[in-house]
Amino acid sequence: MTSQLHSQIFLFQDHTGGKLWNILSLTVGGIVAIFLGLLTSVYVATLHENDLWFSNIKEVEREISFRTECGLYYSYYKQMIQAASIQQGLHGLVYDNKTESVRTINILERMNVYQEVFLSILYRILPIQQYLEPVYFYIYTLFGLQAVYVIALYVTSWLLSGTWLSGLLAACWYITNRIDTTRVEFTIPLRENWALPFFAVQIAAITYLFRSHLQPAQERLTLLAVFVATFLFSLTWQFNQFMMLIQALALFILDCFDILPTAKVMWLYIIQISGLLLVCALQFFNSMILGSLLISFNASILIARTIQKNLKKGSLLNRLGKLILHALLVSSLTLLVNKFIKKILNLESDEHIFKFLKAKFGFGATRDFDASLYLCEEAFGLLPLNTFSRLSDTLLFYVYIFVLFPMTVTAAIVALRNLSCSNQALEKTEERTISLKPDAAYNLIHTVLFGCLALSTMRMKYLWTSHMCVFASFGLCSTEVWRLILKCAHLYTSQRTQVIKYLIPIITLLYILYKFWPGIMDELLELREFYDPDTVELMNWIKSNTPNTAVFAGSMQLLAGVKLCTGRTLTNHPHYEDKHLRERTKQIYQIYAKRSPEDVYRILRSFSTDYVILEDSICYERRHSRGCRLRDLLDIANGHIMDGLGENEPDLKPSLYPRFCEEIKKNLPSYTIHFTRVFQNKTFHVYKLAKHK
Repeated sequence: MTSQLHSQIFLFQDHTGGKLWNILSLTVGGIVAIFLGLLTSVYVATLHENDLWFSNIKEVEREISFRTECGLYYSYYKQMIQAASIQQGLHGLVYDNKTESVRTINILERMNVYQEVFLSILYRILPIQQYLEPVYFYIYTLFGLQAVYVIALYVTSWLLSGTWLSGLLAACWYITNRIDTTRVEFTIPLRENWALPFFAVQIAAITYLFRSHLQPAQERLTLLAVFVATFLFSLTWQFNQFMMLIQALALFILDCFDILPTAKVMWLYIIQISGLLLVCALQFFNSMILGSLLISFNASILIARTIQKNLKKGSLLNRLGKLILHALLVSSLTLLVNKFIKKILNLESDEHIFKFLKAKFGFGATRDFDASLYLCEEAFGLLPLNTFSRLSDTLLFYVYIFVLFPMTVTAAIVALRNLSCSNQALEKTEERTISLKPDAAYNLIHTVLFGCLALSTMRMKYLWTSHMCVFASFGLCSTEVWRLILKCAHLYTSQRTQVIKYLIPIITLLYILYKFWPGIMDELLELREFYDPDTVELMNWIKSNTPNTAVFAGSMQLLAGVKLCTGRTLTNHPHYEDKHLRERTKQIYQIYAKRSPEDVYRILRSFSTDYVILEDSICYERRHSRGCRLRDLLDIANGHIMDGLGENEPDLKPSLYPRFCEEIKKNLPSYTIHFTRVFQNKTFHVYKLAKHK
């Protein structure tokens, strides 16, 4: 009786001690996560300040620093702040006639700017106007989202490995590989800087969802978290549908091989559709969302699963046959549903993306102007090899490959075993020797698919590199990974596995700290200043010398700045997800083609243009090689031979006219009758259009 009592006391003490240790670990891990998140926010904010001396430059210089499409998005925040009331601000966005001349468009439908609307309303209602300028409220919010991003990466790694040491390593890798994991400090308003923190939260929630033995209440709360994160991610980035399509494909592959619980996967498909449809409703039923491949794909899976109910029964060959038929059925249904939706809605908003993808992956050359614009940009090219050397300097890439190989082999074995197993007893027996948890399996396929995307398109590397930090740190701190490696090397013992899973990550952290801490400190001490006097001079001239109702034509990138700094009406802008705008931009860009002054004048006046801005950096461009300069793309699209030495397609012909942007500077009568130069500096030339009756 006494011995039984003693054993119960010891059990209670062990249980209590274990519980206290878990609470202590959770508390310390949580504090470290928040600290690292805030540290990252302060770090990128300091880099931004040091690079531009943002606190000391003029307002026009601050606004010019939001280059290209960043300036366009920020202009709507500024517009809402300056509106007489919130209602008038919203009305101005829903019935906007200054973003595209002679056309009224709904900004909330066309662009993902609800974050600017929300932030501007928040700034107006909070009592902070006396203490904080609108621009600081905006940029601090985005730098604050970096804290959310890092915490989400930290938590995902922690959930996968079971130790917060893994999260610490993931956060340190994210910071030390900043050049390849984020560009928030110099492209602040970019849509991905808003969206990726929510995407990271969604991945963390999905990772938790796939843990076994969740209580029903925990599962419901996690599904709610996934839905909220999915909705916010979709609301803040127009390319959300393509990222979630890859995610849906990952879920589809794992479900087919019986690695994930089907019920949870079905819920995730429904959440993706629901989140996207809610965004569609908020964006006044944006047709591009309704016609997305994601909605067609997820709907097709749900339909196919109701038709094919016995996918996971039968022998290996039987199941493989069923899966092939299932994949063909889903693919066919997806294409049919998508084509039907696009036919009904007469949707052509995203056709340029598919033209670009078709040309990029070698399905025929293209002369399409819009597709060529993307193909010629470095950001849409293959991932440069020097990326891997930078990632290797911090050991991230080496560790990532070290973890990826055994995990991929494990996944292949588990998938084959799942297809082969005819009874549960055999499955349970084999599971003791080699297994793959659903949360680890999801993150494995996620990193592989997003890795393929990053390798093919450099701009998408930020989706991969941040998750690479999570995956590598998880593998380095994972009992399962080390157990598998040590068993293969015939060195496995339980104690050795526990020592290695903590010792190797600590050594890695010490190496990162030793090698990169001095460089980070030097970077924080390096001071520069914003300097773009030509653009500042141009913006000041426009504000002082042109009427508020004046309409400006020029390059998409520059006009975004014109709208932000001066509030003037534009002919075109960088938000390219509209067929009408793409056609308009191609027409406006004839100012850099070989066209007659009469043709260019007629085109510009058809959009009520009052002033046209010509840029020497485009007219005499040397940044791109021959065939990729903007003037070359226009020549090819117009059927004209390109300038300079080199070959031309045999059907291209010499133009009857010289290049407009060069010839107009000669002040010939045929040009001066239509165009009068009213401003020039070393970079820009502004011409006023005559108003002929």
